[in-house]
Amino acid sequence: MQAPPQPQSGSSVPTSTPQQQIQHSELLTLVAALTNSDQREQVLLELSKKREIFSDLAPVLWHSYGTISALLQEICCIYGSLSPPSLTAHASNRVCNALALLQCVASHPETRGLFLSAHIPLYLYPFLATNSKQRPFEYLRLTSLGVIGALVKHDDSDVINFLLQTEIIPLALRIMESGSELSKTVATFIVQKVVLDELGLNYICATAERFYAVSTVLQHMVTSLIDQPSVRLLKHIVRCYLRLSDNLRAREALRQCLPEALRDETFQAALEGDPTVKKWLQQLLFNISQQGGGQGGEGVQLH
Repeated sequence: MQAPPQPQSGSSVPTSTPQQQIQHSELLTLVAALTNSDQREQVLLELSKKREIFSDLAPVLWHSYGTISALLQEICCIYGSLSPPSLTAHASNRVCNALALLQCVASHPETRGLFLSAHIPLYLYPFLATNSKQRPFEYLRLTSLGVIGALVKHDDSDVINFLLQTEIIPLALRIMESGSELSKTVATFIVQKVVLDELGLNYICATAERFYAVSTVLQHMVTSLIDQPSVRLLKHIVRCYLRLSDNLRAREALRQCLPEALRDETFQAALEGDPTVKKWLQQLLFNISQQGGGQGGEGVQLH
């Protein structure tokens, strides 16, 4: 019996296991069903549960006919429930499953740029602008923040450039002021990733109004953490302050407006088990004690 032909040296033959083939077939079937309005709710739930096992979920979602339109339809159809606030837990769960799929698209390197080019994050901003404390709204805000957080996580300047042309900073600041601890944490992480980018730092420090909008919210958050410290949240706050101190004029302003609780030993016990945050805080205090020098002198006088 003749042996099967072998691939030539240097050639690459993609292979997949029978299990992977079955998973891919299942994925294609589920994604195709998203365009069927009668099946969509169950399919959204199924895909959101299995999104970790489908490695090519994002490209399949993006390139399948009518799929992204179906997800956007899920988002747009609940706008009427935002004001006056009448969103039910059932409707919130359903749209959050759709948002979970969009988060996959926002995270994937092949689809992230396409996601931005289509301006899809703007569809989420009405959810971030809500202020109802009811659980369905909080869940909706948190899941929407997760999509934006997935975008900024990869340190892509194109993402930061896009977001700075939108209202993401004011929206994030409002959630940092009044959201749940988890929402505050994700919103602060988003602001942190913005200022860590050179473009974002220069944008925040370009005017006194922008700088003080950010620093005032951070100051209020520090004050609120004195009685009930959250190391997870404090970590992002300190990192934001440390990055702001890289800008010369922002550093001068921080000498006056950095909260006293960060200068003394208020959070010493809380940070005892996190040497990274302690190091950041020490560096921040060192930076604002220095006169002149440093990075990033662009921007107006902040005093």
